[in-house]
Amino acid sequence: MSAAVDDVVVRALTADDLPDLERMEVALFGAAAWSPESLAAEIVGPGRWYVGATVQGELVGYAGLWFDGYDAQVMTVGTDERFQGRGLGRRMLENLLAHARSVGAAVVLLEVRVDNDAAIHLYESLGFERLGKRRAYYQPGNIDAWTMRLDLRGDGAA
Repeated sequence: MSAAVDDVVVRALTADDLPDLERMEVALFGAAAWSPESLAAEIVGPGRWYVGATVQGELVGYAGLWFDGYDAQVMTVGTDERFQGRGLGRRMLENLLAHARSVGAAVVLLEVRVDNDAAIHLYESLGFERLGKRRAYYQPGNIDAWTMRLDLRGDGAA
């Protein structure tokens, strides 16, 4: 694992970030990447909170959350391959979780590819628990997903 990056700034995303978002989305997710139109709509959508991680002013990661008034859903987490393994995903996810708490979310949910060991480890290290498996959730490729849940109420209640 590479050393942590100390000069990371996590900030809200804006429309000015779309070219960098599109580049990273395609590099990270290939054929499964969200379209430029989807990205543009997502970062300003109702109940959405999207953040980016910058290093020396360069956007090198992004993550998003949707809050429906009760539960929050992690929509995506992506880190430029040059910066993976340095704690940026954790920093962005912690920012999303803080936002979820601030808006009163009871639970945070997410889906993650069953073969994404690094992400699964990150989520579990933050307290997420596996709920079940969604068969052929990720397309193309028919890759299964774990559904995961973090209870923010602090009592462990379902």
